Amino acid sequence: MAEGDTHRHDVEELCDAGEEAYQAALQAGRISRSKVTDARCLVELGLLHPDPLDMAWLLPTNPGVVVARLLREFEGELGEIRRRAGVLAGMAERSAVPRAANASPSAALRVLEGMPRINLAIDEATAACVAELRAMQPSGIRSERDLSGALPRALDLQERGVRTRSLYTHVARHGQGLETYLEQLEGSVEVRTLDEVGERLLIFDRAVAFIPASPDRSVALELRHPALIDYLVGVFDRFWHRAVPFSEHVPYAGVVEGVSHREHAIAALLAEGYTDAVIAERLGINVRTCRHHIGRLSETLGCATRTQLGVRIAQTGLHVPPA
Repeated sequence: MAEGDTHRHDVEELCDAGEEAYQAALQAGRISRSKVTDARCLVELGLLHPDPLDMAWLLPTNPGVVVARLLREFEGELGEIRRRAGVLAGMAERSAVPRAANASPSAALRVLEGMPRINLAIDEATAACVAELRAMQPSGIRSERDLSGALPRALDLQERGVRTRSLYTHVARHGQGLETYLEQLEGSVEVRTLDEVGERLLIFDRAVAFIPASPDRSVALELRHPALIDYLVGVFDRFWHRAVPFSEHVPYAGVVEGVSHREHAIAALLAEGYTDAVIAERLGINVRTCRHHIGRLSETLGCATRTQLGVRIAQTGLHVPPA
């Protein structure tokens, strides 16, 4: 195939290069990305997926998993889907894959590349959720666009009686969009806030969890290993018990007169050696706002330099995070 070809076709038109590469992946258990440049359709169709242990390699997907995914994506075209599923089933028979070959340890950890695939996996987990959802949102004020995008999933969970608990930073309280979002859900979502929370995390029914795998969150990990899920649930629950319900005011007994709760939180992070950019990210604010608070903190404590500020933070007890 010429390098400039678009290489587009449906499942039933899987090309010779694609089927050859797929069979090779089944026999060896994985295949190098460099060997499927002439059969990009395998990744697009989900027949191959990234190896979570080495992104330079691809793992073969059980044809039955691909069939189930297609059925969900093209629910309105069941007749066409059944025809495609038959082709995949025939391909699986020709491949004669032993059952043991399908029982890959990577089934407990799946790499999701690109927002469409990430959102599809989250939609599938939402549809299967029957009891509870834990969500950790580390960003500051969530935009109305993001909240509108999340609303259909939340309403779907609400209709099925799923308990949802969401953690945000205190900064999120200042956005009108979050309050409006919660009003539309009529109390079915419980929200609490903290000075800072962990990275983004979604846990459905203690069965599947999603965490980001790249700084821009364009790659995610889908986790299904019971030990990993239990660990993440424990992390979430510790944050949850320390957090303040959204309906309550954030309590703060000032350690130093004139130092606000947020400035105290910034002082504690400065004492740990974090840069302005990292502090801003952890507290869900922008760097300019963070530096403004540091300036006010220096003025309140009578400091002319960062070194003096560090000493005064320790002397006044501001190095201990606010309760």
